Amino acid sequence: MTDPKKIARAAGLCVATATAVGLLATGTATGDTFVPLPGGEITETLGDGTVVNVKLVGESANISPSLGSTPVHRNAWVSGTAEVVATGNPLKLGKIRPGYVVGCQVNIGGGGVSGGAGYSSDWEGNRPNPSTNLGGNLSLGPGQAKSFYILDQERKDPFGNSTHTNFNPFRSGKGGVSWKNSTIGLSGCAGYAQARAFVRVEIETEHAIEDVTLWGQPFSLG
Repeated sequence: MTDPKKIARAAGLCVATATAVGLLATGTATGDTFVPLPGGEITETLGDGTVVNVKLVGESANISPSLGSTPVHRNAWVSGTAEVVATGNPLKLGKIRPGYVVGCQVNIGGGGVSGGAGYSSDWEGNRPNPSTNLGGNLSLGPGQAKSFYILDQERKDPFGNSTHTNFNPFRSGKGGVSWKNSTIGLSGCAGYAQARAFVRVEIETEHAIEDVTLWGQPFSLG
């Protein structure tokens, strides 16, 4: 006859093993998370009557767990396309500057959340003012936010020297630029973190030089 105490001990061992396997499965679920984003659109009329339409389309983020699964490191790869149409006056020059703002335990939503577009977010005022010109490797503490441009366009100046710019120019009234898997690397943030795309467009006509800024929807970095 089987000893009931041995059966109970065996059952307890099975339960303990199942619990350990469950914890292991949770700890190793470290796949990337693909986040489709809605982009946005904004139309503004400048002081000289020029009408500027800016769109952010095909926007997405691929959120990756950090190496070592430490909570103070996050990684993301972001993609999107900015499209601009300016009508009403001949365009001398247009500049498209896409970028991202990243915040650690700070609200980076605000005026531009509704419909994915707008002129302001709570922390920065009327337009992005990147504290870092290029590159998405940031170190932030609680309550901090920084923005950066993602383009690094290399061109030749009139003297044949290489120059680097953070914008894509256009002159025909229409322009656009796309980016694929641009990196956002965040360190130092132990709390929740968010990022948000922006497209800053500078329009120069015979009578005006003005900016229009489109904000994308905030998304979590974890």
